[in-house]
Formats: sequence, C-alpha cells, structure tokens
Amino acid sequence: MGKRDLTDTVVVVTGAGSGIGAAVTEQLLEAGARVVAADVRPERLGAVVDSWGADRLVPCGVDVGDPEAARGLIASGVAAWGRVDSVIANAGVGYFGGLLDYSVEQTESMVSTNLLGTIWLARAAIEHYRARGGGGDIVITASAAGLGMGGWQESVYAATKAAQIQFATSLDREVRKEGIRVAVVAPAAVNTGFAAATGRFGTTPFEQGPFLDPSDVATALITCLEQPRTLRTSLWQLQSLAEDM
Repeated sequence: MGKRDLTDTVVVVTGAGSGIGAAVTEQLLEAGARVVAADVRPERLGAVVDSWGADRLVPCGVDVGDPEAARGLIASGVAAWGRVDSVIANAGVGYFGGLLDYSVEQTESMVSTNLLGTIWLARAAIEHYRARGGGGDIVITASAAGLGMGGWQESVYAATKAAQIQFATSLDREVRKEGIRVAVVAPAAVNTGFAAATGRFGTTPFEQGPFLDPSDVATALITCLEQPRTLRTSLWQLQSLAEDM
C-alpha cells in the first residue's frame, strides 16, 4: 500500500516552538500537511509563520494544561480547514533534581503539562473524531524515562512520562475499533537544552550533542501518521547509538 500521503491533512502539534515540536512542525509542512502549531510562548513560532504563511499554518499561544485550550486548538483547525485529522501531544516540561529539590510550582507544572496536557488534547481530539466520523490519530511524545530508564534526578518527570505511556496504551484499546489510532514515541536522550541541563554534554553546545537529534524523533512521530490506516504503532522506543542503556 505504501505510506500514507499527508498532503492537506490537518495536524495539531503542541510544544511546536522549539526542539522536537519545531522539528515535527517543519517536517509536516514539508510533507504537505496543514498545521495548528501551539506553544505556551507563541513568539517562538514567528519564524515558521514567516516561512509558511497563514494558509498552511495557524499559530496558537496556549497553556496545554487548560482543558479549554485543547478544545480551542481543535476549533482552530476546524475554522481554518474544516477538520482536524491528527494531533501530536508533544508539549513537555522537565526539571532535574531530587524529589525534595522541586518546588511545588515545578512539580505541578510537570504534571499539568506532561500528563493533563496530553489527556485534554486526546479528549478534544476524540470528541472531534467521533463527531465527524472516519477515525483519526493521536500521537504522544513520551520518554524512555517512563520505561524505568530514567536517571536518579528525574523521578517526577519519569512518573509523568510513565503515566503518558500507560494512558496511551490503555486509550488505544478503548478507541481503536473506531479507527482512532493512539501511538506513543519514547525517546531516550535528545540533543536539547533539557538533556544538557545535567552537564552531560560538557562544553559542547546541546545542538551538537551526541544523542538523538530532534529531527530524528520528529521523523518517528510523522512515521506514525504516514503508516497505512491498516497499521498502528502502540509504543516506539528510540535510542541513539551513542547512548548505553
């Protein structure tokens, strides 16, 4: 059957302003998709808006921890192009440190963004898919930390990522008979500022780190959408050749 053509499909991407989210947004646009690009800091989306224009991309400044924001993202896709075909729950927050090192605000932020932000977007997507019929895709960016591979300084972050993985695999069983596919991609270390925060890159700029490039993870996320509708990916774990786990 070959891979599914994403031309003119409508995809919501959260955390689209940097890192994996920025890479997946660019790759989707290059594949011909139309994108609702969401980020808590919408100024980060300026360059991609300038490059692609309003006919291909709708930028949204939202906090994904707000359930109404998720409905608003779906509504933005419907208003611009009449529908949403897929959502990629990519927004994430992480802090390193022992359990007692996290502030209340940091702890709540990880739970709200990583877990609740994923749940709210999935709920809004399923409401839309059921209303219009024909199924759809929900793809979640989790982490290998949620598979018990987290380091000793990320217990709360790892817990939220484990919850994302369990949520995805359980939701998949709930909705797959409706043609709604739920996939979760769990990368290990990625060359981002978050991964560099532990000092493991030394003096090397994080963009030149030895681990997964954000574009590597973006390729996996998009592959979940491009696979024929007869296939689905439940859990895809990614590791770089440089990482020993």
